Formats: sequence, structure tokens, C-alpha cells
Amino acid sequence: MLDDETMKKIFLIGNPNVGKSLIFCRLTGTDVIVSNYPGTTIEFYKGHIKKDNQIIEVVDLPGTYTLQPTNKAEEVVVNVLEELKDNIKDFVIVNVIDATNIERNLNLTFQLIKKRFPMIILLNMWDETKHKGITIDYKKLEEILGVPVIPTCARTSYGIKEFISRLDEAKVSYFDYDEGQKWQKIGEVVSQVQKLTHKHHTLFDRLSEITIRPSTGIPFALLVLIVTFSIVRFLGENITTVFDILFNKFYLPFVTNTVLKFFPFKLLQKILLGNVVEPMEGFGVLTTGIYIPLVVVFPYLLSFYLVLSILEDIGYIPRLAVMFDNFLHKLGVHGYASVAVLLGLGCKVPGILALRLLETKKEKFLAAVLLLMIAPCMPQTSMILSLSIRYGIKYAVFIFLILFFVSVVVSFILNKILKGETTELFVEIPPYRMIDISLLTKKIYIRMKEFFADAVPLIIAGIFIVNIFDILGIVKIISETIGKPISFVLNLPKEISIVLISGFLRKDVSISLLSPFDLTAKQFVVASIFLVLYLPCVSTFFTLVKEQGIRDGIKILFLMLFVAFLISFIINLLL
Repeated sequence: MLDDETMKKIFLIGNPNVGKSLIFCRLTGTDVIVSNYPGTTIEFYKGHIKKDNQIIEVVDLPGTYTLQPTNKAEEVVVNVLEELKDNIKDFVIVNVIDATNIERNLNLTFQLIKKRFPMIILLNMWDETKHKGITIDYKKLEEILGVPVIPTCARTSYGIKEFISRLDEAKVSYFDYDEGQKWQKIGEVVSQVQKLTHKHHTLFDRLSEITIRPSTGIPFALLVLIVTFSIVRFLGENITTVFDILFNKFYLPFVTNTVLKFFPFKLLQKILLGNVVEPMEGFGVLTTGIYIPLVVVFPYLLSFYLVLSILEDIGYIPRLAVMFDNFLHKLGVHGYASVAVLLGLGCKVPGILALRLLETKKEKFLAAVLLLMIAPCMPQTSMILSLSIRYGIKYAVFIFLILFFVSVVVSFILNKILKGETTELFVEIPPYRMIDISLLTKKIYIRMKEFFADAVPLIIAGIFIVNIFDILGIVKIISETIGKPISFVLNLPKEISIVLISGFLRKDVSISLLSPFDLTAKQFVVASIFLVLYLPCVSTFFTLVKEQGIRDGIKILFLMLFVAFLISFIINLLL
């Protein structure tokens, strides 16, 4: 492997939704590093390819429409290019273009050309040009711009091999134009290289129109959410059941016997196994610390990422964002927050991780509050539905409506109070495409790898901290101190304190523990709403702290406690 000083780099740059990330996956496989640009939470991916015994780093930069930045992601791209200008021999700029919309894409291309970087242009989505009746003379375009132009289709790998073989042909373009007449020049270039013929609407074309028109798109989006919810619940519950059996039948007896045999010190045994060996009753690092991320979170996370990746690959996610953008803008976030909220319906951990899609600190804070309050996670929802049978399903519906109303009102008020801007949603709507299974698998692998590398260690660390508090008796003191006033103010049994601690550990268990208390319908509603709102579970909290910082994490925690008390108290009075 060559040292860093002689290693060439490839920077993939292009508009959002041009297939840049798919090209990246084709080039690098699954050996991927996720990095944040210094001083920001804006992510980009790094990987490597091998060419002629040389290791070349590939960097997939955030999507951008322009080099005159309008948001944080575009600022990152501009800053990276600024850092590169003194090392022109060490890298190649690969401008990925949507071949079905070259006029808009050439705006960025022209700006890159002005930088006089060595470049290669990839006309991606080449297969879609045939479907849309578009013919492009890419050889003519190469001649005009003075850099290699290669047709590609990331979905099928068409053109990828040629691209790698022609990497050494990257050139600096000396194509020139008057900045004031840029769009006129773009039009002239397009008229020379592109021909359009009439093409009848395909099924995908008609589906695209249905899903983007508000009158039909919003009902369609709600249907997608319902179907997604159902699929994730089915897969998550079944995978959880299998993992729970494997954990309790094989792993738990093995680790318990091993610790008791080889670690005779009682304190160490309590740290590793907890005061109680059962994973959801104690805080053992090797019991609960493994059970929560692997059995509780992982099944729903995997299920959600599977569905989300399918929706992304067929091209539906940008449409979902557009459909909900107007509503979410009133709450201080733009349409892509709908992705985080969607994930949060299954498990709050992936929902928090998805907030990286948003750009400003204000948006991330508001979106975190919204997704934590808007509805229970999937396991908690299942328990609410299950326990509500004895009272009538109308009480479960009432609980969900109250949570939705509270989350919207709190987000709306915070949007008026907090300083900062909500960025506008500028998103290109891609055409619908067929799914590529290999790319889908790679995408899920990368996301799950990130979860196990980033979130799981934090969850285990959180369990360890709570366990130390439990051993020292701090947890019992907190339980008794908080439990008594809560039970008095909300007219709930005093034993509710036990449920509160369980709720911090695992939300669905806290709801299930309401069953033995023989609560009235009113008490069930009050207790359920309080347990959903009062705290995020330990895994969510530590993920939240990692993503948004300890200060904002604590602010959200106290906000949830305040809202939980206030709303539960009001409902207790009104019912």
C-alpha cells in the first residue's frame, strides 16, 4: 500500500439524488468509513479501490447544487475543494451527473471547471435516458468540455469498469464561458449534444405523478407509513422473539456460569451480571448491556433500515419529504425530518441517528423533541394496544391522539421560542427505479456496521453507569424520591416508582408492568402517557447525547419530564 503522501484520491461530487452513493458502493464495496467534516455533523463516506497495485481513496461528498453554498452540506463541499487547490496532482474530481437532466446538472459542472481541477464526468442513470426518449452524444460533450465523459448506470455497474480504467485520463478543462451568460452557454452545449423524442408514459411515470401531486400524494404517503409500520412491526417482533429465545436459552446461562466460576468477587459479579441476572430487571454489563442493543433495538433497527433502504432505492423518500414539508415547516423542520420520525415509530435510536439528515442545530433539536413525543416506539405501542383490550380500544386511540397533539403543540411553541433558521427543502425528485439487491444489502450492512460501532458502545456504557448507581443505592433513592410525588400528583399507585426505573431501561417493559396494578381506565391512560413522555430509554438517551451533545440532551430530558408531568396532571383532572 502506498503511503498517504503519494496516495491519489477520488472525490465524488454531484447534485443530490444523482446516484453518487450507488457509484460509491460499486467502487468500494462494504469497506467504508463514515466521517464527519471537522466542526460539523455533516457526514461523508470514505472507501478504497485498487488500481494497478495502487490503493486509491474514494470520498463521497455531500450532494450539492452549487459552489455558492446555501446550507451546511454545500459549505462542506466548498471547504473541501478549497483545501484541495494546492495539491492538484494528488486527486481527481469525479462529477456525477444525472443523464436525464443534464441542463440542471451542468450548472455545477461549469462551476467545477472554473476551479481548474483534474476531472472526469460520469453520465449516470444512462439506462433512464432510453426510457425517457433522451439521446446524448457523450463523445461530443467530451470534446466540448475537454474532459473524459463516461456513461454509467450504478444500478447495473454499466460503465464502472471503463471509469476505473480511464482514471489516469482525468484532465483539467480549459473550457471557458462568461459567468453572466452561463445559463445561455449551458443551453448551447445541451442543444449540441442532446436530442429528445416523444416517449409514452410508463407505469413508473404515472406512479410518479400520483405520488407527488398533493391530492393523491398525501394519502399515498400515509398509506406508505401504515404499510411500513406494519412490516417493521411484523419483522421486528418475530426477530426479537427468536433472539430472545437464543439469548435466554444459550447466552445467558453460559455467561452467568462463566462469571460466577471465574470472577469470585461479588462487586465484579454485580457489575457484569447486575443485582438481578434477568436482563430487563438488572443492569449487568454482560446481560442487560448485551440484551438491549442486540435483542431490543437491533431487530427493529434492521427491519426499519430494510424498509427505508427499499424506499430510498426505488426513489420514494424525496417524495415523502416533499409531501410533509409544508406541515413540518410550521414546526420548525423541513420535510426530511419525516424520515427520522418514521424511524422513531419503530425505535427511537435509529430515529435519532437519522437526524443527521437535517442541517441546523435548531432543526435537530426540534426534530428530536417531535420524534420522542409524537408516538411510542413499536414495542411500547404493542403493549399499549395489548393492555387496552380490557378497557376498550378507544382508550388506546385516545392515548395516541393525545401524544400526537402534544408533540405538535410543543414543537410549534419551541419553534417560536428558539432562535435560528429552518432551511428550505431543495430536493430533486428522482425517477422510480428497480431495486438492486446487492446494493441494498451493502447499504444495510454499512448502516448496521455504523450502529454497532457508534451506538452499541454508548448503550453498554450507559448500562454500566446506571449499574454503578444501582449498586450504590442511588437508583433506589431516586425511585422512592420521585415515585411518591408522582403517584400522589397523578393519582397512581405508589409502586409506580418501580415502573419508572424500568421505563428508563426499556419502555415496553414499563408499560407491561402496569398490568398487575389493576388500574382504572383513567389511570391506565394517565400512566401510559406519562411513561411514554417522561424520559427516553437509556439507549435513546445516550445516542441522543452522542448526536446532539450533553447540553441539548439534558435540555430535552428535562423538557420531556416537564411536559410529562403537565400533560398527565391535566388529563388526570379532566377525565
